[in-house]
Amino acid sequence: MHFRVLTPLDVRSSDDRPAPVPETKVRALLAALLAHHGRPVSTTRLVEHLWGPRPPANPTASLQSKVSQLRRALDTAEPGARKLVTATPPGYRLDITAEAVDAGRFTVLTHRAYASAGTRERADLLGEALDLWHGPAFAGFADSDLVRPVAESLEEQRLTALEERAAARLELGEHAPLTGELAGLVARHPLRERLRALQLTALYRAGRQSEALAAYGEIRTRLAEELGVDPGPELTAAHQTILRQEPWRTSPRGTGGAGSTGGTGAIGSAGADDRTGDAAPAATTATVSAPLSVAPPPAAPPTAPHPRP
Repeated sequence: MHFRVLTPLDVRSSDDRPAPVPETKVRALLAALLAHHGRPVSTTRLVEHLWGPRPPANPTASLQSKVSQLRRALDTAEPGARKLVTATPPGYRLDITAEAVDAGRFTVLTHRAYASAGTRERADLLGEALDLWHGPAFAGFADSDLVRPVAESLEEQRLTALEERAAARLELGEHAPLTGELAGLVARHPLRERLRALQLTALYRAGRQSEALAAYGEIRTRLAEELGVDPGPELTAAHQTILRQEPWRTSPRGTGGAGSTGGTGAIGSAGADDRTGDAAPAATTATVSAPLSVAPPPAAPPTAPHPRP
C-alpha cells in the first residue's frame, strides 16, 4: 500500500485505488503510526494523542477498537493489509518500508540529489522530490506532540530542498525565472538568510542591481529590528559581490558539484547562517527502523554546515 502525508492524509492500494479511512480518530491514529513507522508507539502516548486530557473510561479497550477499525479499513482496500498494523510492546507500529510513504520517497530523492555530481541532475532530482508536496505535511494532525516534530522536520527539509534547487538553477544560468519564484518564497520566509542571498544573486545576474541592493537593505533592517543581529556571512558575501560588480558564469550544463559555483560571487550550496532561527537543518531520512524525523542522513549537501511553495 502507499501512504501520502505531504498532502491531506491519503491512503492508496498497491494498484492506486483510494482506501478510505473512516472516522477522525482512526485517521489520527494512522497519522501517528506513519510519523513513527518502523518503531512502536506506546499505548500511553497513543491514548494521549487521540483523547488528550480526557481519556475514555477504558482507554486500552478504546484504543484497541480504533486499531481494529484501522486494520479493517486497510484490509478492505487490500486483502492482508491489516497485518501492517502490528502490536509490538509497548504499543503498536506500522510495518511498512520508507518508500511506501511519500515523505520517505522525498528524503530518498533529496539524498540522491545532494550526492549527485551533476548540477542538472541535482536540480531535476530536487524538482522531482518537491513535486511530491501538495500541502503541509500531516495536514490536520500536525498539532499533536506525536506528529508535530516530524511535520516540522519535513517542512525544514522542504525549504532546504527549495534552496538547494535554486542554487543549482543559478549555476545553470536560470536566474531570470528564479527572481519571481524566490520573491514568493522570501515573502513567506522573510528572515531566512539563505533564501535572501539566493534572491540577491538572482536579481543581480538578471541585471536588476538596484532591486538586489534594496532587497539587501530590507533584510538587514529586519534582522536588526526583529532579531538584533547583522546579516550572516553568506548574505554579506552576496551583497559584496554586487557592490564589487564581480563577474559570474554558469556551470556547464549538466555538470558541476554541489559546491561548484563556476565563478566568483555565485551562491553555491553553503548552508544558511542559523542565527535567525529560520535556517534549515540538514535533511533527515525516512527508514523502516526509525521515525521520519530522527535518523541521520546518508548524505548531506556537500558543503552544507547547517543542522520541511
